Amino acid sequence: MMSELPLEQVRTLLAVVDEGTFDAAAAALRLTPSAVSQRVKALEQRTGRVLLQRTKPVRPTDSGAVLVRFARQLARLERDARGELGLSGAGEPTRVSVAVNADSLATWFLGALTEVPGLCFELHREDEAHTAALLREGLVMAAVTSSPDPVPGCSVRALGRMRYLPAAAPEFAERHLGGSLPDLLPDAPVVVFDRKDDFQDGFVRRLGRGAASSLRHHVPTSEGFADAVAAGLGWGMIPEAQAGPLLAAGRLVLLAPDRSVDVTLYWQQWKLDSPALAALAEAVTRAATRALRR
Repeated sequence: MMSELPLEQVRTLLAVVDEGTFDAAAAALRLTPSAVSQRVKALEQRTGRVLLQRTKPVRPTDSGAVLVRFARQLARLERDARGELGLSGAGEPTRVSVAVNADSLATWFLGALTEVPGLCFELHREDEAHTAALLREGLVMAAVTSSPDPVPGCSVRALGRMRYLPAAAPEFAERHLGGSLPDLLPDAPVVVFDRKDDFQDGFVRRLGRGAASSLRHHVPTSEGFADAVAAGLGWGMIPEAQAGPLLAAGRLVLLAPDRSVDVTLYWQQWKLDSPALAALAEAVTRAATRALRR
């Protein structure tokens, strides 16, 4: 029966996931590829589970993700302990990896990072509906997500509601949407973020129709998305913070002033007694309080 997790093997598993291949992990750890493979196989035998998908790059299985998350948490605690003890290497920058959606990144999130000096951030941009998956896989320590259900081993707190407004350029609205919105919107050209983005489709469904038009432009940046709508490429759901100045300047018009859509955002992070994570969580909460609706 397994009584413990050999830390050497767990750290080797993390290196393979981070480096993407056994050979690259071997170079990073200054071991032979055979030694790396043997450590991972020994850990799989010890846990009785397949931990890696042998793809290129390798990916952890669900069981592997549990151990990858454990390895990152262990590394985080070790760095914090070394810092408190003043040991060699404690002066190295503290790195924190966070998954955050593009709209938060473009509107309010970066301000929170400036309130936590001394940290180095590795940001992973992902749709708010998918950021929790990066947390579950152990790729990040914290995430801005639309999921209120805590990832195992994580705490969760509500940040507030980000409001989205259906909008278009005035000329576009006049040309394509001069009549009944439910009748005309499904056929009007639309701007979407990427192929995961079904936000505009969801809005059309709320109007009682099937989905947005198949004539769609993919614009995978938050700022570019708003600019594309303002330029008249199509209509789209734009964060209130970005839409406000464009509406005031006459570059956008609201398509349905009484049909905004709110997305509640949450902060999820590892349950660790980590000063760096605690300070970041407080800064993010303060910034969200200022920027988001309650």
